[in-house]
Amino acid sequence: MGFFKKLKNSLAKTRENLTAKIEKLIIGYADIDEQFLEELEETLILSDVGMNTTDKLMTAVRKGIRKKQINSPEDLKPFLQQEISNILSQSDVESSNLTPDNTKPYVILVIGVNGAGKTTTIGKLSAYYKSQGKSVMLAAADTFRAAAIDQLEIWAQRTGASIIKHDEGSDPSSVALDASRAAKARNVDVLIVDTAGRLQNKYNLMEELKKINRVVGKGVHGAPHETLLILDATTGQNALSQVELFTKSAPITGLVLTKLDGTAKGGIIIAIKSELSVPVKWIGVGEGVNDLRPFNSDDFAKALFESKE
Repeated sequence: MGFFKKLKNSLAKTRENLTAKIEKLIIGYADIDEQFLEELEETLILSDVGMNTTDKLMTAVRKGIRKKQINSPEDLKPFLQQEISNILSQSDVESSNLTPDNTKPYVILVIGVNGAGKTTTIGKLSAYYKSQGKSVMLAAADTFRAAAIDQLEIWAQRTGASIIKHDEGSDPSSVALDASRAAKARNVDVLIVDTAGRLQNKYNLMEELKKINRVVGKGVHGAPHETLLILDATTGQNALSQVELFTKSAPITGLVLTKLDGTAKGGIIIAIKSELSVPVKWIGVGEGVNDLRPFNSDDFAKALFESKE
C-alpha cells in the first residue's frame, strides 16, 4: 500500500468526525444562511479543530462568501480543504532538512509524556535515517525504567544503530554527554537522544530535561540541533497544553504526531499549527517501521477531505 493511501485510511475516524459531518451539513442546505454557518462552526469546534482555529476558518469562510468564492454549500468543502492546507503549509519541511548533511553529528533530542510513543518513534527515526545512508547512534537517557533501555537496545539491533547506555537509575545527563562525545569521536551522522517520559507538570523532571539540553551542547557544539516533542494524537486538545508547557523547558523545533490511525482527533494538527506555530515534522500512521513519515500539508488536507476507497 502506498503511503498516501495508508494516510487516507488512517484518517478514516478523523474524516468521519470532521469532513463527513460537513458533507451531511452541505446536503441538508440548499443555500448558505446564518443557521448553516452556525452549524458549520459547531461542527468545527466539536472536531478538535479548536475554538481559535475555528474562528479563523469561519472568518475565511465569511470572507469567501463576500468575495463570491463560495456561492453555494457545495463550494464549501474545496474551500475549507484549501484553507486548512494553507494553515498547515508552514509546517512543511524540506526533505533535506530531515536528512542533515552539513552538521555531524546531528543531535536530535526526543521528549514527551509517558505513553506518547517516544521509544517507538526513535526506532522508526533510526530506520528512516539508516535508509538514507546515515550512520545512527541512540542514547538511552531514559534511565528511570530498565524497560526503556531494553526497548531502545532492541530498536538499535533492528535498525543497525549503535547505542550508548548506562545502568538503570544512572544520571540521564551523564548518558547524554557520553553519547554526544562518542558520536563526535566516531564520526556518527545522527545521534538520537531518548529521555524519560515526563508529566509536563513535574518540576524536577522538567529541570532534568533542561540539564540534558545543556550538556549535549558540551559534547557537540550547537547541540541539540533538533528537539522533537512526541504527541499522541488521541489526546486531542490536551496536546496543545503539552506543547505550551514543554516549550518552557526546551526549545522545541518540531512535533511528531503519533497514533493518527487510531483516533478521530486528527484535526488537532490544524489547531496546533494555527495556534502555536510549531512545525509538525513527522506523523505516525501505523505500527510498521515505515509508518512514520515526514509531514506534508497538501497530502494531509487531501487525505482528510477525500472519501475512503
